[in-house]
Amino acid sequence: MPLRRSGPARRTRTVAAGTLISFFSVLALPLALSGSAGASQAGQGPAHPEQDWMGSTIAAHEGIDRAADTEPQTSSSSVAGVDVSSHNGNVGWAALHKTGVRFAYVKATEGTGYKNPYFHQQYRGAYDAGMIHGAYHFALPNHSSGATQAKYFASHGGGWSKDGKTLPGALDMEYNPYGATCYGKSHAGMVSWIADFFRTYRAQTGRDAVIYTSANWWKTCTGNSSRFGKTNPLWIPRYASSVGTLPAGWRFHTIWQHTSSGKPVGDRNRFNGAYSRLKALANG
Repeated sequence: MPLRRSGPARRTRTVAAGTLISFFSVLALPLALSGSAGASQAGQGPAHPEQDWMGSTIAAHEGIDRAADTEPQTSSSSVAGVDVSSHNGNVGWAALHKTGVRFAYVKATEGTGYKNPYFHQQYRGAYDAGMIHGAYHFALPNHSSGATQAKYFASHGGGWSKDGKTLPGALDMEYNPYGATCYGKSHAGMVSWIADFFRTYRAQTGRDAVIYTSANWWKTCTGNSSRFGKTNPLWIPRYASSVGTLPAGWRFHTIWQHTSSGKPVGDRNRFNGAYSRLKALANG
């Protein structure tokens, strides 16, 4: 004898097919918003921006020379700096200044859906401690256009003022923390996206943005384009005893991120020049 269907189950069969589809779409919605890579790439905003800081993907893809991953000898021809993001929390800027740190870059934004919740303490704190400061944007080229992200960055901490203490904003171009290394873009497509960001940022602020990228990522994702070497200062990460080979187009680097294991803030940098040249970069 066949089992008799209960009332609710029988009623379910009378619901219109379109309503059933909508019902299951609603059930699936929380999964799409839960922080999956797919949701992130679909434009829902970064899934884990607190894990994405300047260089967060470099060591994983390119490695670290542990024997050389140390603080270089301080000299009059370079200046010590740090870069920070929300994963650093509230930073003790006065203590860092006492150790010789003279400039800082602070993560402001990622994509068009994230603002660093510690930005004010970090950005203003560096300034109040007597450091030259700047902001950076973690790029997600598969989320929106370069122009859209440049405007978002400039409007949420990435602006510039000619006060002698503010560096031009920096664009962080590195391995995709959510999926395909090059964000699904061809060499030409990536170069076009970066150019769109730079062009718009200059229109918004009057300054050419600094670009942070590794030689390996640049070769892989832009085909080693030489397009930006004459206009955009280069910030290169390499956790070894030297800067190494530079991306095409640049004859020298402006900043070197030489370690990700410094104390008390991990990411340490050297400006390639005397303090007077760092001030000149800030002044434009």
